[in-house]
Amino acid sequence: MNSLTPSLALITFGVWEALLVFGIIVMLFGAKKLPMLARGLGTGIRNFKGELRDPTADDDEAEDER
Repeated sequence: MNSLTPSLALITFGVWEALLVFGIIVMLFGAKKLPMLARGLGTGIRNFKGELRDPTADDDEAEDER
């Protein structure tokens, strides 16, 4: 390994960093909007996984409607 290449082992993400990021998110969006943001993120991930499983399902339905 080259001595000029930074090691990924030096990059750590611990509990305090996670709390800091969470605190910044709460300050930016507010505590009332966090459940709505989490729900939207979950829906987006679920849709993405569904498209990965069967990407042609919507294409077939669109062709049938024409």
